[in-house]
Amino acid sequence: MKLSDFRKEQNLTQIEMARHLDVSFSHYSKIEAGIRNPSYNFLVSFKEKFPDVQVDDIFFEANRT
Repeated sequence: MKLSDFRKEQNLTQIEMARHLDVSFSHYSKIEAGIRNPSYNFLVSFKEKFPDVQVDDIFFEANRT
C-alpha cells in the first residue's frame, strides 16, 4: 500500500495528514510523492499516530505487492 492510499483510507487530505504527523505540508507532500525519503523521526511519528499499521508495507517498496 502506498502512503497516498493509506491517507485516503483515513479520509485525510495531505494538509490534515501533515498536521497529524507534526510536519509541514511541503515535507509531507514530498514524501508522499517519492521525492524525499521519510526520516527516522518521521517514521517514529507515523508509528506513534498509527500503531497498528505496518510501516514496511507503506514505506518500503520491496514489501509492496
